[in-house]
Amino acid sequence: MKKGLSLFLVASALTLTQCKNETYQTSSATDSAVASSAQKEYKYETVPNDPLNARVYTLDNGLKVYLTDYEDAPRVQTFIAVRAGSKNDPADATGLAHYLEHMVFKGTSQLGTQDWEKEKAELDKIEALYEQHRNTTDPAQRKKIYHQIDSISGVAATYAVANEYDKILGAIGAKGTNAYTSVEQTVYTNDVPRNQLERWVALEAHRFGELVPRLFHTELEAVYEEKNRTLDNDGWKVMETLNAAMFPTHQYGTQTTIGTIEHLKNPSITEIKKYFDAYYVPNNMAIALSGDIDFDQTIRMIDEHFGKLKPGTAPTFNVSQEQPIAKPIVKEVTGPSAENISIAYRFPGMSSRDAQVLSMISAILYNGQAGLIDLNLNQQQKVLQAYGYDNQMKDYSVFRLGGSPRQGQSLDEVKDMLLAQVELVKQGKFDDDLIPAIINDNKISLMRAYERNSERADAFVTAFIYDIPWADYVNRPEEFAKITKQDVMAVANKYLNNNYVQVYKRTDKNAASLKVEKPSITPVPVNREAQSAYYSDFMAKGPSELSPVFVDYKTDIKEAKLKNDIPLLYTKNNENGLFQMYYILDMGSDNDPKLGMAVNYLKFLGNDKYTAEELKKEFYKLGTSFNVSASGDQVYVSLSGLDENFEPALALFESVLQNPKADQKALDDMVQGMLKARNDAKLNKGVILNQALVNYAKYGPKNPFTSVLSEKELKAVKPQELVNLIKSIPTYEHRVLYYGPRETDKLVATLNAGHIVPAKLKPVPAEKVYAELDIKQPMVYWVDYNMVQAELMFLTKADAFNKAMVPTIRLYNQYFGAGMSSIVFQELRESKALAYSAYSSYSTAAKKDRSNYIMSYIGTQSDKLPEAMAGMQELLTNMPLAEENFNLAKASLRNSISSERITKSSILFDYERAKRLGLDYDIRKDVYESANSLTFDQLQAFQKKFVSGQPQAILVIGSKDRLNFKELEKYGKVKQLSLEEVFGY
Repeated sequence: MKKGLSLFLVASALTLTQCKNETYQTSSATDSAVASSAQKEYKYETVPNDPLNARVYTLDNGLKVYLTDYEDAPRVQTFIAVRAGSKNDPADATGLAHYLEHMVFKGTSQLGTQDWEKEKAELDKIEALYEQHRNTTDPAQRKKIYHQIDSISGVAATYAVANEYDKILGAIGAKGTNAYTSVEQTVYTNDVPRNQLERWVALEAHRFGELVPRLFHTELEAVYEEKNRTLDNDGWKVMETLNAAMFPTHQYGTQTTIGTIEHLKNPSITEIKKYFDAYYVPNNMAIALSGDIDFDQTIRMIDEHFGKLKPGTAPTFNVSQEQPIAKPIVKEVTGPSAENISIAYRFPGMSSRDAQVLSMISAILYNGQAGLIDLNLNQQQKVLQAYGYDNQMKDYSVFRLGGSPRQGQSLDEVKDMLLAQVELVKQGKFDDDLIPAIINDNKISLMRAYERNSERADAFVTAFIYDIPWADYVNRPEEFAKITKQDVMAVANKYLNNNYVQVYKRTDKNAASLKVEKPSITPVPVNREAQSAYYSDFMAKGPSELSPVFVDYKTDIKEAKLKNDIPLLYTKNNENGLFQMYYILDMGSDNDPKLGMAVNYLKFLGNDKYTAEELKKEFYKLGTSFNVSASGDQVYVSLSGLDENFEPALALFESVLQNPKADQKALDDMVQGMLKARNDAKLNKGVILNQALVNYAKYGPKNPFTSVLSEKELKAVKPQELVNLIKSIPTYEHRVLYYGPRETDKLVATLNAGHIVPAKLKPVPAEKVYAELDIKQPMVYWVDYNMVQAELMFLTKADAFNKAMVPTIRLYNQYFGAGMSSIVFQELRESKALAYSAYSSYSTAAKKDRSNYIMSYIGTQSDKLPEAMAGMQELLTNMPLAEENFNLAKASLRNSISSERITKSSILFDYERAKRLGLDYDIRKDVYESANSLTFDQLQAFQKKFVSGQPQAILVIGSKDRLNFKELEKYGKVKQLSLEEVFGY
């Protein structure tokens, strides 16, 4: 995440691209056959039968450029990748690559400044003071130096213009403006409209040509908050503990991406500059683009701007050689979340043959459908949950197993069952047809992945970061397909022995938590109305807008009737051989909690021909999968996969619905699993805040979240009750949605023959509606949870959905609370450094006649709670006027809509959403046509009427020992809620 980090997991669907083994072909790019002889020609490499039809260029300065043309929408997914991650951090300055990632968004000596000469003088002082602070050990002297840093930073900020880069990207209609840092790489992401590509190229070349670490100490505070979030996250603690034990010598284990508390508290601007100069050189970087592009024009514009960057020699990374693990290494992590166990093995790096076999081993054990863990542990409900995956990195790879116990089950019992599955692989005790099915599944996964520009461009990033020639990357699936059972057994026996790291995650609600203590920071100005000369020039040279394309439900969706007047809604897949089909019923678990239970029960049942495990295998062999799910007011029955196998898959699918075989043991196990999962949910702070507390505030104690069967009721349910409910699903009125390659008449014929329904369908029962509470008095609801931070949600009930309000709402969100150029982000993070994450959204209802809600979130250190609450409340009460931000919000909204395209199966689901709101057309048309004419006075009137001063329910989760209750009482009556009250059990 921008100003964040992520664990880079290499999914097999992307690692294993599907096409022939071919050598590179070299060609050249010219604009036309009659191009001027003086015009530069660009050599590029291609691979025949490459599914991306990619061109790979290398500029004169060494910059790699990967391009693929995919015209699903007039947009381009962009990644700029740098071969520099946390493993490249100096040992005495961990977290440096990640912190530098934040700084690259701060502008240059031209972008983000009003007076560079004056600002630079102050920034030089700040840099020198940080070096002094870093080399001082006396606490009193350090505090004095930091006070000087804070004071001078305030002066420097008067010359800065915060978020100018973010403002530009917002204005041109960019989406997903972000970045992430991992062990091997730092990658900067954007998704831009096609007509803005050249402006994006010029802007990125500009910012990567120069680093100016302005607004350093407020951004450092945001990184402190990010560190505290990891300290509150037991999953992160487990991962770091595993890595440290797995890699006692290599930086994968000796350094974390976000860095140590000590190093974060002793940052060095000088070291960050050195790192940028060393690693951010063009011959250590790549640009990866996928979208609606012209190859020749694109490479010329990239060369024009990025070609000016001077190459350098990035430091050589010396790989530390780890000694073999002689016996299991056992560690323990404690924290308030649910208990689990993790086991990890060390493997060679991604480019090795053994690592590719590891991908196969990983899928044999766990593929979500028919792996050994899927069938032997999850399907048979021997554990609450179990999984396995491979994380392939450049120098080493890791294979990780994990599981959560059932009630009364020990972590060691889970461990033994996981290791037993590994032994089955080592002994070759798995079906011979599993490997071919995995190869087929990877082909399907790749087809699905390459329907998205983000995945296409990310394939380039993987090839570049791991130094895999594109021809070899394209060839990986063919090599993967050559893997035999003997290969699997040999590699498994070589690496999967008594040489693992094991981490017990124990539940301890009172476990001690470390934290990064906050320094004293004075808010800095963000100078919203100011502009740099670079910004003014850039914004004055915009291209003409693209023409929007809205969905026309009448022409973009074909409608037909199946037998018994069952509606069929259909859009054609002209791209590949995959299909998606859904039976949708407008009834759900709100009508009958047992319906949701029955839907869950189905996956553990066989039918009159197959056991539950055999059914999973049959679907997997066909390259298909099925799922049945129930929300509060709908049931979705879905089938997807290879259309060439549609008929046999449909027959199997229908047999599952028609003939489920009751199983008392499966039900007993499922009920026990549900009860354990409920207890574990009470230990999950995200579930507590975003589901339990939000539902409690909206509806009261009896709400959709708490309306579940009691333990006594669960145990009283009979298998046949649930089987009867499953069988009843196709007997109710429903509709069929299909996205796939077959023609309508053939589809209708197949469904009429294969979809089994009674002669007369029953009408669905009337929907059960939960009455929404009026929030008349300000209230503060809080739940005790042992954590470093406090997380707050300001909730206001607004009017019922009204389509006439949608354009104003979209503009309000764009201006006020969404994204990094919004008022909320600028004030609470950039200016006041109160949070890592803060947003506000006027959320429209999902159905007509339901209420909209205003939801404003901030996560902050507990000791900054007063400032955080006051800051958010002030913004909600008195929305600041920033004319330039308002104009940018309008431009962003129009540019985004004009370059959006709703395609493929999304057309069907967009129509479904519209119908639930009582609409029969694409509401984006109203937004686009209204955006330019809306004035700030109208926006302010909207805010004053629907937001400012409205009664709120403030939802708080935090530690009772750290929360400031006197401060909370200023905002309403404070009521502590128990977990039993908000969960209903």
